[in-house]
Amino acid sequence: MAAAVVTKDTMIGDLLRIDANVAPILLGIGMHCLGCPSSQGETIEEAAFVHGIDPQALVDKINEFLAANN
Repeated sequence: MAAAVVTKDTMIGDLLRIDANVAPILLGIGMHCLGCPSSQGETIEEAAFVHGIDPQALVDKINEFLAANN
């Protein structure tokens, strides 16, 4: 089965449902509120901007993780 691919428009809640093991990547860049309702409704891009992270670089890192682990 092919690994899921996420985009900047993928919601954080959806991303965690795709693979909860991606949480350490998000926690590692300062996204410590993964369980709060507002983060669940944010896109990867929105969350990246809030935390001063380049959204495309984050998407690339997540997709590399998903490809290697699924």
